[in-house]
Amino acid sequence: MILRQFLHSDPVAASYLFGCGGKSAAAVVDPVGDIAPYLRVAEATGMRILYVVDTHIHADHISAGRSLAAASGAQYVLFDGAQAGFPFRGAKDGEVLELGNVTMTVMHTPGHTPEHVSLLVTDRTRAAEPWFVLTGHTLMVGDLGRTELATSAEAGARTLFSSVRRLKQLPDHVEVLPGAYSGSVCGRSLSGKPTSTIGFEKRFNKAFRIEDEDAFVATMIADIPPPPPDAARNRAANAGLAAAAA
Repeated sequence: MILRQFLHSDPVAASYLFGCGGKSAAAVVDPVGDIAPYLRVAEATGMRILYVVDTHIHADHISAGRSLAAASGAQYVLFDGAQAGFPFRGAKDGEVLELGNVTMTVMHTPGHTPEHVSLLVTDRTRAAEPWFVLTGHTLMVGDLGRTELATSAEAGARTLFSSVRRLKQLPDHVEVLPGAYSGSVCGRSLSGKPTSTIGFEKRFNKAFRIEDEDAFVATMIADIPPPPPDAARNRAANAGLAAAAA
């Protein structure tokens, strides 16, 4: 297993390159900004990027996903139900994408956005069990993602509750690699530590540990942070439905 985390400060976000070194097969998830660092790491580790995945259509920044896919010859992947104005590889819930001895299983985890996915990653040279999950803006360290991009905040929170219940079914040892950390506008109580585990978040993430649906909804719709600047334009641009903001 090769795994590299890229932490960005403007916007505050986390991206990942990972895959099978033995089979030279990699994926990049949620790339931000200049694509050169991802290409350099792929070259340095002898990896060919097969997939570039955006966990969702982002609103807080302009995605580098399509640019990186074009430059690397990779397939650009979104959830199969994503509403986008360009061709993409539509990944279905439960689908397994192969990276040599590494696999990533697509989990549809809507709530932050309707098309949001998490990616459950297994290294078959180590174990048949999953090692980590890339959770985008659904589960982050210390909090969960905002829900205002759904039909309504309450509807989004109820959808997110179902996604949270699904993530809670993962083994406690599974590592959580989120798409943002402290300083991001996509959560309220985010930690500056950009990784965690399912078990730790079950115990100490106030939103993630709520078991009652109505209590969860009340928590998630209270004091929702204001949306990022240009959120609607960024999301439209990332969906291929408008030009990117200057």
